[in-house]
Amino acid sequence: MTGLPQILFEDNHLLIINKRPGEIVQGDKTGDAPLVDQLKIYLKEKYNKPGAVFLGLVHRLDRPVSGAVIFAKTSKSLSRLTRMVKEREITKIYWAVVDRLPEPEEGTLVNFLIKNERQNKSYPAEEHTPGAKRAELRYKLIASGKTYHLLEISLLTGRHHQIRAQLALAGCHIKGDLKYGAARSNPGGSISLHARMLDFIHPVSKEKINIIAPVPANPEWQYFTDNNSHQAGALSF
Repeated sequence: MTGLPQILFEDNHLLIINKRPGEIVQGDKTGDAPLVDQLKIYLKEKYNKPGAVFLGLVHRLDRPVSGAVIFAKTSKSLSRLTRMVKEREITKIYWAVVDRLPEPEEGTLVNFLIKNERQNKSYPAEEHTPGAKRAELRYKLIASGKTYHLLEISLLTGRHHQIRAQLALAGCHIKGDLKYGAARSNPGGSISLHARMLDFIHPVSKEKINIIAPVPANPEWQYFTDNNSHQAGALSF
């Protein structure tokens, strides 16, 4: 994978990019170059900055997931955005392509999840299980094809692999997500989960920021997008 991801927004305090599936935002045990390091190089070269470049990661996306990620270019914006994430002042909307029509077609999922560190996977748990955390999201169907369906997801909590685990528990497996029960993989190991929209008040300027991240250029995403995906209809796959 070469070149920087698409930049969706940049000013003196923020840098928001459209992460491609397969990219990692922070370094991990693979040793692959993380986005944060690549973006520091970009900023250093673009602005001819001497010395080390500051770039703070505000939130994360799993490696196989695509979509909008916020980085902070100043310590002031990082501290304020970190607080905003904690206090749920940043609206995050995801799109997910799933293998089963949800029942009902719009609703709320509430589960208690516990993370298995060794497996890097979240499992359902009883409410009072040590380490279990409450997970809540809202979903609605926005398009259907013959085999797959497009859901819009609004996160109400931020748990490890929350969307992947909760949809799987509801019987709606995300396309390509073998870890959570999908029947087959996607090319390149991606999963069909995309961080589609961010909406928040800029931590410094106080202007309203609304970011829409274009979907990856592959057949299922493009087909939903090209066929007015905000209205359910008969699609070809």
